[in-house]
Amino acid sequence: MNFADFKSSLNSDNAPEGLSPVLLALWYDGKNDWERSHDIAQDIHTNDGSWIHAYLHRKEGDPGNAAYWYRKAGKSVPTVSLEKEWEDIVEVLLR
Repeated sequence: MNFADFKSSLNSDNAPEGLSPVLLALWYDGKNDWERSHDIAQDIHTNDGSWIHAYLHRKEGDPGNAAYWYRKAGKSVPTVSLEKEWEDIVEVLLR
């Protein structure tokens, strides 16, 4: 699956089959379901899970919590828009 396919799948009611948990969390965020995305992300105990968790808290408007999760992910707090960050994370995780 490439980025265009992933993005167009957001028009569907159901996530594509076989998505990894990290991509599933981003899919639900892309569907504007922050809660479901967060529920998935907080159970992913990897750097990628922490990165998504950080992004979600940044989106929520909780910079302190976001900064903690960016540190756990080994990432700097981004200065790009939330939309750009979401795209960047999806593109990295699709590789």
